[in-house]
Amino acid sequence: MNTVKAYGAFAPEKDLEPLDIERRTISENDVKIDILYCGVCHSDIHAARNDWGNAKYPIVPGHEIVGRVVAVGDKVTKYSQGDLVGVGCMVDSCQECSACHDDLEQFCEQGMVGTYNGKNKHTGKQTFGGYSTSIVVKEDFVLKVPENLDTKAVAPLLCAGITSFSPLNHWKIKKGDKVGVIGLGGLGHMGIKFAHAMGAETIMITTSPDKATDAKRLGADAVLISKDEQQMAAHKGSFDFLLNTVPVKHDINPYVQLLKRDSTMVMVGAIEPLEPLHGGNIIMGRKRIAGSLIGGIKETQEMLDFCGKHNITSDIEMIDMNQINTAFDRVTKNDVKYRFVIDMESLKN
Repeated sequence: MNTVKAYGAFAPEKDLEPLDIERRTISENDVKIDILYCGVCHSDIHAARNDWGNAKYPIVPGHEIVGRVVAVGDKVTKYSQGDLVGVGCMVDSCQECSACHDDLEQFCEQGMVGTYNGKNKHTGKQTFGGYSTSIVVKEDFVLKVPENLDTKAVAPLLCAGITSFSPLNHWKIKKGDKVGVIGLGGLGHMGIKFAHAMGAETIMITTSPDKATDAKRLGADAVLISKDEQQMAAHKGSFDFLLNTVPVKHDINPYVQLLKRDSTMVMVGAIEPLEPLHGGNIIMGRKRIAGSLIGGIKETQEMLDFCGKHNITSDIEMIDMNQINTAFDRVTKNDVKYRFVIDMESLKN
């Protein structure tokens, strides 16, 4: 085992603070990564504050990790020292169930192993995330990062990026489709970039007229203000696909009415009860409401390669490690465009 510097929380009501954690010695299939940057996800805040009731303390968040390989195990074939790599929301799975065989490790029937707050299958202890100087990860859960991209802005792709890309990819969004992205935050701004790059007519759907300029800068062809009944009526029954990134309880009925017959709205944001759905809104038109998580490792690599081809990264604000508690407060107030990324050199120093 090796001791490394990290930042974590010791209780739900406590700020994150410096601590030392142990990383396992690399085995024959492991990759050791020197962490350069780590994105700050809203899930990090929920986990640290035990909003989901399953936190194990101390907890070290961080599942949007970018770094350089510094060592590999004897049987590692995909990576070499110096490679630019990423680690997302999971670091292991059973790799034996039907989901894993279908490259859908995020839906592992035994439960995927989270990058943090999971059970480390190698040590039996909990996993610690990317708010740390280094990490050791099984080769199969490490991703190749295109060198042409802005490295620091790649980090949020490992969660916000793949969460937005996966449903667009799964539902085969293409040129000529009309796609609505509901909500302009960390997920929504990536949804706009991806849908635009896929050739779709991309409409930003928001309650805030003041977000129109930024939405168009990101690639939206138009902006639909969902509070404007006339605008909503004009777009009724016209969308091939809706990506709903709103992270809190809300009324989805007005959005369902925007869908064409046999079209789909995918929920990726609100992991909580929603306002009641009127059944008639989906029965009339054979419409679908679906959900999507992150992607599997294969799809996440496809996403990174797509980003490399189209030069897509996240819009970020850089912070030092000792600014993390302020960043948490700002995220909860929606005071960031669009993701914080921690410069891990600040923790090493």
